[in-house]
Amino acid sequence: MKKVASKYTLSAMDILYVLIGSLIAGVSFKVFLLPNNIVSGGVSGISTILNTLFSWDPAMIQFALNIPLLALCYVALGKASFYKTVLGSLAMPAFIGLFSFLEPVTDSQLLAALFGGLTSGIGIGLVYRAKASTGGTSIVAQVVHEYLHLPLGLSAGLVDGLVIVAAFAAFDAETIMYSMIALFIVSRTIDLIQVGLNRSKSVLIISDYPNEIKTAIFKNVNRGVTNLGIKGGYGNTDKEMIMCVVAEHEFTLLKDTILAVDPKAFVVVTSASEVWGAGFTLEREFNLNL
Repeated sequence: MKKVASKYTLSAMDILYVLIGSLIAGVSFKVFLLPNNIVSGGVSGISTILNTLFSWDPAMIQFALNIPLLALCYVALGKASFYKTVLGSLAMPAFIGLFSFLEPVTDSQLLAALFGGLTSGIGIGLVYRAKASTGGTSIVAQVVHEYLHLPLGLSAGLVDGLVIVAAFAAFDAETIMYSMIALFIVSRTIDLIQVGLNRSKSVLIISDYPNEIKTAIFKNVNRGVTNLGIKGGYGNTDKEMIMCVVAEHEFTLLKDTILAVDPKAFVVVTSASEVWGAGFTLEREFNLNL
């Protein structure tokens, strides 16, 4: 019988995601965001504001602010998420302090916003993949995501937007605008990391030659299809629609295959950000007698 791991246990992969993600986000904060006064939201953004106003150590600020937010995590998200969040909450400030010797990579606020937002989003996104967080307002973002069912990137953007507003107490309007650019990039990058880089196409095909098209797809593209019974709206006639999902690089071959059989086929193509199952997340095996 397969042993099921406790939901309170961090797997080796979870720990790896949290540590690598915290490292990337921490270094990004130190070399891009902090020296250029870019407030990308979160406790790190609050620490940037307080560092500018009072010269307080950003790492210590983040440690201090994470304590009450960890209590919120325990209550709202449960023990499993709490245990994972503790690691990220300690790791990111620790990495910021550990790499305090690093010099800024650029003194351009635009470049800092672009590359700081990208690298911070990658780091935080990796931590989120372990269903953990780096603590701080990302805990609040996860609570919003859990209870309001908003996309995680959007939840982080809404919560961190409040931090951007608070930044007006320390910085001018131009710095705030650069911070908003960074915040947008962080949010979009988090969503990209969540759904992955492997994009697929979902294709719906209506043709007078459905059997011939299915045979051609099996033979040329080596993909399975699904038959969907439909009724035409104009003639009220029964028809058969074919659905096929392919990797993005296979789409041109599928398109050419369809048109070679029926140049008048009606085809609808949509993007599929994530696909599970045979041929995508499972090994593909087709035993076809054509």
